[in-house]
Amino acid sequence: MTAMSALVHEHVTDAIKTPSLIRLEPNVVLIRFETLKVYAALGAVRSLLADGTVRKGQTLIDSSSGIYALALAMACHRYGLRCHIVASTTVDLTMRSQLEILGATVDQMPPSDDLRLDQRRRVARVRELLDRYPDMHWMRQYHDPVHYLGYAEVAELVARALPSGPLTVVGSVGTGASTGGIARSLRERDPDVRLTGVQPFGSVTFGSERFTDPDAIIAGIGSAIPFDNVDHELYDRIHWLDFAHAMAATVGLMREHAVFAGLSTGAAYLVAGWEAARNPDRTHVVIGADTGHRYTARVFSRHREAADPAGLAPREIASLDELALPWAAMDWRRRRFGKPSPRLYRKERAS
Repeated sequence: MTAMSALVHEHVTDAIKTPSLIRLEPNVVLIRFETLKVYAALGAVRSLLADGTVRKGQTLIDSSSGIYALALAMACHRYGLRCHIVASTTVDLTMRSQLEILGATVDQMPPSDDLRLDQRRRVARVRELLDRYPDMHWMRQYHDPVHYLGYAEVAELVARALPSGPLTVVGSVGTGASTGGIARSLRERDPDVRLTGVQPFGSVTFGSERFTDPDAIIAGIGSAIPFDNVDHELYDRIHWLDFAHAMAATVGLMREHAVFAGLSTGAAYLVAGWEAARNPDRTHVVIGADTGHRYTARVFSRHREAADPAGLAPREIASLDELALPWAAMDWRRRRFGKPSPRLYRKERAS
């Protein structure tokens, strides 16, 4: 047996960003992160410092429902920047305490069951602070393509681990940067790489805003406002799921594979299982964005209520007019939706 070598990291961000790849089925591989958005935050901050957009000691500000906030606070800690987070009502005491200890200042929205209102309040508060403190730099994780840059490293990891055979990336859409950044970089090697996005009902990103899911707490998957970083033309398939289906899959992922992960990971796992059964020749890479700690009370403690994922199936639709709860799937075929999608990375625009 060959002895394993240990790597000494210079900062914790280098340690926690490194994912684990876990085979769940013969053609389903989970790429599991402690905090996926460390890649987005580190890539963005490095680029902004390098091109002089921000300087050491400056305050970076953004709105977040959780994991981006922690990633940005860690990146600021590493590179000598200040951090201010306008936090969603869903940010819990554990997350807020970590942010404050890291030196970030936190504005948290008042309690609300309406995540659309919460999101609008956060953006309004950011604008208010920018008017008051014009030297702050708004990171705009929802809109600035600089957040794509860090995910080229993830694509390289996937390409090395799975060097042959057709790939399909499956993940929550969110801001668009993680799925978009990984898929774009992988397609530079193989244009046949497919991308399947996961959405909650009620999100405007792929046209389900007319629906309401009262239990939905998956703020990181969809959005109540348009995100410029979502490039709709990258996606081959889209699945929409309600909270009950996402919860069933999240509990099922731990029950079947002992993986304690967040709700967006569970949703992507359910979708990947369905797609993999119908496309056995393709390896499906599931993006596991974070751990399950934020969902202990509202998901894992309710595990006895969770349905068996094996009994769940989507309704296949041909257009958004046919969209219906609780789970729908559609061939998106890399087409445009709404205004034109962003096509260029920040570094390409600057060159």
